[in-house]
Amino acid sequence: MLEYALIAWFVLTGLSVVYVAWDAFTRNPELTVMKYGWVLVTLYAGPVAAAFYVLSCQEPGPYQHEEFIKPLWKQALGSTVHCLAGDATGIIFAAAVTASLGLSMPIDLACEYLLGFGFGLLIFQALFMRDMLGGSYVAAVRRSFIPEWLSMNAVMAGMIPVMVTLMSRDMKAMEISSMYFWGIMSLATLVGAIIAYPVNVWLVAVGLKHGMGSVRALGAGGHSMEAEAARIKDISGEMPAHLKPGTRSRLKKAAHKVHGRRSHDTMSMTGGATPAQISAVTLLTLLVLGAGLVLADLSGGLAMERAHASDMNH
Repeated sequence: MLEYALIAWFVLTGLSVVYVAWDAFTRNPELTVMKYGWVLVTLYAGPVAAAFYVLSCQEPGPYQHEEFIKPLWKQALGSTVHCLAGDATGIIFAAAVTASLGLSMPIDLACEYLLGFGFGLLIFQALFMRDMLGGSYVAAVRRSFIPEWLSMNAVMAGMIPVMVTLMSRDMKAMEISSMYFWGIMSLATLVGAIIAYPVNVWLVAVGLKHGMGSVRALGAGGHSMEAEAARIKDISGEMPAHLKPGTRSRLKKAAHKVHGRRSHDTMSMTGGATPAQISAVTLLTLLVLGAGLVLADLSGGLAMERAHASDMNH
């Protein structure tokens, strides 16, 4: 019965990926990085991701995208998808490699964490932020590090107990040729998204991360690049290098306008977060990650050697 359910899930996932890719790349003015993000996350989370794409990102009518994506819950969902597209890709790739090599579960989890974090930070986050910081990749990595790390902790906190518990109960699930392996990865991604979403709500609300945007406005949440640059300067003091001298002279005025717009319905919230607040959220994400590891350990899966999976099938 479970096999048929998984086959149905994979068929629905394939159809969902085709639909999201078609809509995103032919009809949606969303930023390109988010189009790829939605396609990747739909590949991992199937029709659930496709449904949320329709509810939060698909343009409901001509030239309505900018207003449609402004609510905070949609921006936070976009931020979570952006995070998952990088982190989950790295995690799943690492899981497939370590499963093929038959490495122990603790080594597997360490590889998944490092590769997921690295892929999410260095590709999906830093490359996206680079344009907003005048093409400086180093500045983009530095500015994206903390938000990406907090998101990654939450994603892994959800994924670890699911992967470890379910894989330790069925040795076939430890082999990448098994549909159980990919079914568990899909479920783990969904749980990781649920745990990461509240963290991304906070990160977006204080301006440490971005949600969805529009190529028609060239900025997050329908902003112009100038307004986005003003928001960055207001939060971090950084002056994006791509601004023209005349634009730079107007930046303080633009930052003041953005700062005065306090509505939670837009991406223009400024003021950032205090070091104490960032430390508090960091502590919470580490505690949640630790709780995920404890749950995984209670299942007995952390002590299992993955190399035993192939042995037990012979």
